[in-house]
Amino acid sequence: MNSPLEYKPIGTVRSPFGELTGMPIQPVGALGVEGRIEVLPAFVEGLSDLEGFSHLILLYHFHKSAGFSLRIKPFLDDREHGVFATRAPKRPNAIGFSVLEVAGVEETAVRVRNIDVLDGTPVLDIKPYVPRFDVWPAQRIGWFEGRDENAASFRSDSTYTSSREVRTCNP
Repeated sequence: MNSPLEYKPIGTVRSPFGELTGMPIQPVGALGVEGRIEVLPAFVEGLSDLEGFSHLILLYHFHKSAGFSLRIKPFLDDREHGVFATRAPKRPNAIGFSVLEVAGVEETAVRVRNIDVLDGTPVLDIKPYVPRFDVWPAQRIGWFEGRDENAASFRSDSTYTSSREVRTCNP
């Protein structure tokens, strides 16, 4: 692909997490934590009918992540793994996602629960969560096996904001 892709935020996350250090690393570690997705005026009409869903998929930009590494040591393991086998924010395209509970839809915002996203994070997209489409029984979960239950209590630190082992995307 020769031409660069360009995405513009459709809104901003509002959460109680003002610092990366100490925040949950997955929604399962933020059960009951409330936040808001504030949508820019140009996109408000797109919130129509979202209140009919119990959950949504939030796509956002890891705006505090510095560069990327193709091999990283994720929060839940002491060994390095390929970045695409992790959910770490230090990615070639710093895109994150969370499945969040819809607590309500307001005129210009969506109230959500179980939010694990840094306050001020740019929102790229909101999609409805549909279990028949989005849930698949997994036969294997790779290196996460036996570690996934630790995500509820694990908290973030500055691991992915430092410039060590960082590459910038210049294909």
